[in-house]
Amino acid sequence: MFSKRLIKPELLDHLPPEEARPNLADLVRINRSFGGHSVLRKTLASVAGKDERFTLLDIGAASGDAARLIQEIFPKSSITSLDYNAVNLGTARHPKLLADAFRLPFNPASFDFVLSSLFLHHFEDARVVELLRNFYKIARRGLLVCDLERHVVPNLFLPLSRFLFRWQRVTVHDGVISVRASFRAKELLHLSRQAGIEAAEVRVHRPAFRLSLVAIKNGVGCNP
Repeated sequence: MFSKRLIKPELLDHLPPEEARPNLADLVRINRSFGGHSVLRKTLASVAGKDERFTLLDIGAASGDAARLIQEIFPKSSITSLDYNAVNLGTARHPKLLADAFRLPFNPASFDFVLSSLFLHHFEDARVVELLRNFYKIARRGLLVCDLERHVVPNLFLPLSRFLFRWQRVTVHDGVISVRASFRAKELLHLSRQAGIEAAEVRVHRPAFRLSLVAIKNGVGCNP
């Protein structure tokens, strides 16, 4: 059942604003309490010190919770949130930009880091390769990816915990679809190699059942 990625349409991006907002709030709760923010902290800590100045583009930023977290940890950073959905991006802090991830309006090396969090699993492998290649081009220092690990445990988590945590119906529906569409570590690494990113390192984070990919340019590895 979990041997291959299975991609199906999700509901969130097609909801009216009044229905989308509580589901976006659910996603923030999941990230805050069940490993998403923890993985993001570890990933950023592996490439930057907390007093560093750097620019970062967060692609597929949704409500901008990643930008808020990063700026709390790295107060000298400058984070730009990008999403193609105006409703999702409505509560994100400035600077923010409505744009298509496949047609990014940036020159090569426009940002120190490019981040893609919980975004790539929405696309077929060939499109993931295209996105990774383009994201890597506009990063001056490196590309960072945080995403779900395809596994039975996270697949069951939202349906079984729905009434305990009062998840929205769409949160449960889309969450199960997202897990089935997500990656195994070897798959994500293979896709990065297809995109020409030889420096990529992929890590598995348990018990969060998340993956992180770090690809630092100029042959500089990430911190332990």
